[in-house]
Amino acid sequence: MSNPTLRPMFDAEHETFRETVKRFFEKEIMPRHEHWEDQGYVDREAWLKAGEAGLLCLSMPEAYGGAGADRRFSAIMIEEAARQGASGPGFSLHSEIVAPYLLRYGSDEQKSRYLPRMARGEIIGAIAMTEPGAGSDLQSIRTTAIRDGDEYVINGSKTYITNGYNSDLVIVVAKTDPSLGAKGTSLVLVENGTKGFAKGKRLKKLGLKAQDTSELFFDDVRVPAGNLLGREGEGFKYLMQELPWERMMIALRAVAVAEAAIAWTTEYVRGRKAFGKTVFDFQTTRFKLAELTAQAKVGRVFVDDCLAKVVDGKLDATTAAIAKLWTTDMQCKVLDECLQLHGGSGYMLEYPIARAYADARVQRIFGGTNEIMKEVISRTL
Repeated sequence: MSNPTLRPMFDAEHETFRETVKRFFEKEIMPRHEHWEDQGYVDREAWLKAGEAGLLCLSMPEAYGGAGADRRFSAIMIEEAARQGASGPGFSLHSEIVAPYLLRYGSDEQKSRYLPRMARGEIIGAIAMTEPGAGSDLQSIRTTAIRDGDEYVINGSKTYITNGYNSDLVIVVAKTDPSLGAKGTSLVLVENGTKGFAKGKRLKKLGLKAQDTSELFFDDVRVPAGNLLGREGEGFKYLMQELPWERMMIALRAVAVAEAAIAWTTEYVRGRKAFGKTVFDFQTTRFKLAELTAQAKVGRVFVDDCLAKVVDGKLDATTAAIAKLWTTDMQCKVLDECLQLHGGSGYMLEYPIARAYADARVQRIFGGTNEIMKEVISRTL
C-alpha cells in the first residue's frame, strides 16, 4: 500500500506538517468525534482550536490570516482527516471552497472583513447551492436575489448544506435575473442573524453524522448591494471555475479512506482466528487484499498526478471529473470488500470500517453525481 512519506511531490516540510495535523486530530478531534456524531454537529471550540493551530485557510495569503501555503498542505489536511475517520469537521469546505471564493472574487472590503476571522475559526463559512428541486443541475436553482435600490432581496430555500447549522457566513447561489437562466446566476453573501434568514432542522444522514447538514430558508432577506460576490450574472461561471478543485478534494479523501480501510482490514484479519488459523492465512483473503491494494495504488498515483496539476494551475475540468468518478467508485468497492472481511464486526459502528462505509457513499453524489461526471467526460469524446 502507498506510504505517504515516499510520495515524491511532498518534501520534508510537508511531512513535518503532516505529523502536526495527525497529532491535532488525535488530540483535539477524535476523542470528541463520537459525541459530535450523537449531537449532529461539531462544537465551535474545535474550530477555534484549529484556527489557533494554524490549520484553517492554509492556502489563503498571510495578509488575510492564512498560511500562504500551496494546496499540497491542504491535501494533507484532507488525507489525515480521512485516515483517522474525522468526517465531522467541515474544515475543508470552509477553508478550501468558501474562502477561495472570497479570495478570488471578493472585494478588498469583503476579504478584509471575513477571511482573517475565517482563518481564526471565529466565523464558519458555508456555500448554499443545492435546493429541494435542484441538485447537480445548478442551472435549475429557483432562489432569487432581486436588486431593489441599494439592496438585494433574497427569497428561496436550500437543502443539504454542509456547515449550515454552524454557519456565520453563507455564499448563496441565486438568480439575480431569472429570465437569463445560468447567465442570470449570482453569488451573494448572507450573514447569520440577517432578518428573514433562518436555519432549518439539522438533517439526519446515513453517514457523516458529526458533520452538520441543514436546510436554509430566505424570506425577503435584505442585504446590501455590496454583499454581491464578484459581478452580477457571473455566478455560474465562478462555480464552474472552482468545481475542479472541489472534485479533486473528494478524490483525495476517497483514496486516503481506501488506503486506511485496507490497513484496518489487514490488521483485523491477521488477528482474527477461524478454523484454527488466522483469516489472513486463507488465500482468498490475501488475494482480495492484494486486489484492493492494487486498486488503491492506481488511485493514489493518478490522484497525486492530479494534485501536481493543481499546484501548477493545470487541472482541467474533465480530468477532475475522471478523478472524482473513478476514485469514489473505487473507494466504495474497497470499503464493501473490507467490511465483508471484518465479518459481523464490520457492521458494528465501534469499528472504523463501519463508519467509513456509511460516510463514503455520499461521495458518489455530492460535488456533482458520478452520472454527471460521465456526462462531463463524454462531452470531450
